[in-house]
Amino acid sequence: MRILLVEDDEGISNFIVKGLQEAAFAVDVAANGEDAIYHVSINTYDLIILDVIIPIKDGFEVCKELREQGVQIPILMLTAKDEVEDRIEGLEAGADDYLTKPFAYGELLARVHALLRRKEKSYVESRFTVSDLEIDSNSQKLWREGKEIPLTAKEFTVLEYLARNANRVIGREEISEHCWNETYDPFSNSIEVIVNRLRKKIDQVADTTLLQTRRGAGYMLEDRRSNEDI
Repeated sequence: MRILLVEDDEGISNFIVKGLQEAAFAVDVAANGEDAIYHVSINTYDLIILDVIIPIKDGFEVCKELREQGVQIPILMLTAKDEVEDRIEGLEAGADDYLTKPFAYGELLARVHALLRRKEKSYVESRFTVSDLEIDSNSQKLWREGKEIPLTAKEFTVLEYLARNANRVIGREEISEHCWNETYDPFSNSIEVIVNRLRKKIDQVADTTLLQTRRGAGYMLEDRRSNEDI
């Protein structure tokens, strides 16, 4: 999943980006309000973490402008402005949550997960099943037929996105939008490499191939359970 972080403090920004990437998120960074609005206009995001005190346009202005444009991406405001009036202003501008600095990274990550669960019903369950795969989003663990399969953070990110969209062919562009940040090179073979590694790992413990390639169209993770089993 892909997050936009809007933060002008480089130290805080690097700290948050490192943590989110370790949690298998793709992260883009904007250092001012205008850049934030531009990023949203050209990219697809699952969540925005928005500082209030940023150059050019502050977080309140950015949030309000995005909502006026019809942008429905969940927004978590992260700021040192901790007065009740500030929190009210942020929520009334359209923010979905408000976390004050200093903060514990664990709480930030928990709030990120909570907002993503609210975003779509398909993301409500952190632990779910596709065919004989069991996937836990919180711990980033995968099992097949009860056997744990170790994955890298990026492998898990791609697998989870395919699993949340099981039985649907997902193109390379859609995968890159949700699983990579802006530095992704569309001419690279990164997606093919990740998918091939995933397929090899998943198929090592069972005879059935679940991760399918649709030539010229993309990839599909097949859910072979019957309707009665789901």
